[in-house]
Amino acid sequence: MGKEDTRKRKSTRDPKPSVLPTPPRKDYRKCKPKKCGRVVMDNLVAEEDARHLLGVAKRGLSLGGSHGGASILDLHSGALSAGERFINIYSLMKQLDEQIFAEEDFRIYRKVKDLIKEAIAEEFEIPKQKLFLTKPTFFSRMNMTPPKTVHDEYWHPHVDKETYGSFHYTSLLYLSTFQDDFDGGRFVFIDKDGNKTVEPRLGRVSFFTSGSENVHFVERLKDGVRYAITVSFTCDPRQAISDPSFVMN
Repeated sequence: MGKEDTRKRKSTRDPKPSVLPTPPRKDYRKCKPKKCGRVVMDNLVAEEDARHLLGVAKRGLSLGGSHGGASILDLHSGALSAGERFINIYSLMKQLDEQIFAEEDFRIYRKVKDLIKEAIAEEFEIPKQKLFLTKPTFFSRMNMTPPKTVHDEYWHPHVDKETYGSFHYTSLLYLSTFQDDFDGGRFVFIDKDGNKTVEPRLGRVSFFTSGSENVHFVERLKDGVRYAITVSFTCDPRQAISDPSFVMN
């Protein structure tokens, strides 16, 4: 890989690109990108689709929520934060005899996932068929509740490939807007020549290679509630997961 490729689509605020170290070839198997980088797009996902997915996140997370301020909802596994543990939202819906999702929710979810996958393949010049959705892929909600466990402390610098071994490409779709819905909560890449910051905005997509070339953290929230979706991809078909599907209770 060569220099960082920080692409911009409408009013992003990324500083000048810097040189990124080359991740080990074995980390990427047969879908090693032709170039390392970070891409921010504001015109990939339609605003109405982003708003629809925000509604999905709010409905799902209304049935649970962490005691520590950082909550997740995984439509694939059904994992939902509940206090200091996880429950299965599909089992909970059966127990409550409540159907909070519709087929349209899953259709839009799959549509957006496919758009992001195609964009990653195009921008990093890798065959689309070499990319597979992997876990965890999830909605997240951050609020002002103080942390209860280390898992609530999202503001620590980390590398996705080390945290989630299957990750090769990480993407985020933001479902709320910095300074409109919350303060703090910006996404920060740590580089030797200075940090690079991405301000969340409803419908904005950010994606990047998941290795040590992209150490990052999320600023601690100062006010409000922040929603996003993390959509992750792997080069290893053994780590692939299927799209979630709508099932009536």
